[in-house]
Amino acid sequence: MDFTISPRIEDFRARIARFVDDEILPLEADMANRDAHDNIAPAPLQALRAKARAEGLWCLQLRPETGGQGLGLMGMAACYEEMNRSIFGPVVFNSAAPDDGNMMILEKAGTEAQKTRWLAPIVAGQVRSSFAMTEPHPGGGSDPGMMLTRAEKRGDSYVITGRKWFITGAEEAEHFILVARTSDDPRRGLTAFLHHRDTPGFRIERRIPIMGPEEHGGHCEVVYDGMELPADSVLLGEGLGLKVTQMRLGPARLTHCMRWLGLSKRCMEIAAEYAGRRHGFGVRLADRESIQIKMGDLAMGIETGRLLVMKAAWEIERGGFARKEVSMAKIHVANLLHKAADVAIQVNGARGYSRDTVLEWIYRYARQARLVDGADEVHQMVLNRLFDGEGRDFWSWDVAAS
Repeated sequence: MDFTISPRIEDFRARIARFVDDEILPLEADMANRDAHDNIAPAPLQALRAKARAEGLWCLQLRPETGGQGLGLMGMAACYEEMNRSIFGPVVFNSAAPDDGNMMILEKAGTEAQKTRWLAPIVAGQVRSSFAMTEPHPGGGSDPGMMLTRAEKRGDSYVITGRKWFITGAEEAEHFILVARTSDDPRRGLTAFLHHRDTPGFRIERRIPIMGPEEHGGHCEVVYDGMELPADSVLLGEGLGLKVTQMRLGPARLTHCMRWLGLSKRCMEIAAEYAGRRHGFGVRLADRESIQIKMGDLAMGIETGRLLVMKAAWEIERGGFARKEVSMAKIHVANLLHKAADVAIQVNGARGYSRDTVLEWIYRYARQARLVDGADEVHQMVLNRLFDGEGRDFWSWDVAAS
């Protein structure tokens, strides 16, 4: 088993780490650079994006012919960690959700015409995008088979009726990928569509207030009220919407984990820095056994998460689905992020609870990690189902050809 990365990937990782330290973290420290929703404001974002593009650190996840760097998932795992040592990082490099996953699925599943119309503007940073799948009860969430939004075919067009909610980025998005029901077939009943925010029959009902800081465009409830789309709006093919979601959500869950590892590392860095200089009762916090135990456990958890993510990335890159690996990584890293923020706040005391550090931002953000792209319990059920089917082979090693 080879855990080395190529010199090219290391070059990207090191340059991203330097860019984050030199360009992004100084801006992050100034609250004036945040917008009303506690994310990076438009002016500093555009300035940083221009610098990132000039240094060739743009869209690492896409193929060169699409406008990216072609690093693959394993290269992304190494680099995304470095990006998200800052809460502003991923969006600067055009590697933030939901654009990240949307660009990857459009690159894989779109026709050339669709890539030109829908993908290229996102790659260029001209527009933002959103993925509209989750619905209010009793509609589809983690179980897409419950989807109620319908697309009725009328001649050469489809008429969409339904409601979605917690649609990330919707308020600032111009390009949408929508998943709707076109039949009651359990395997081929869903279809993915592409549409613009200005298409008649579509509206944003509200931006849903949430506990934590928000991605650009928030999390919105949207309504499809007789929106009509032409046949060339179908992505991949009619009845293949479930395949589109599977193609998108596996890598997207993994890229979430990559980014969350970066935030977890940042939490540990802030905790270690403070523990190293804070004294109490004549002893540095860093010299107290109780603090060392917390920090050592956190370091182990981060490395465990990195190994799970890299194993999943390796499995997908070699052509596998990595179902168990992605589910394990999603559960572990989501819980790790919350733990890392909690430990760092505890070590920093009242300072950690204040806005003098970024820890309170990360703490508020971290709670959603156990819900997005499948709640912990859903992934645990997936792992149990796989174990029921595989038995002891659940833990088998793949054997190389002799």
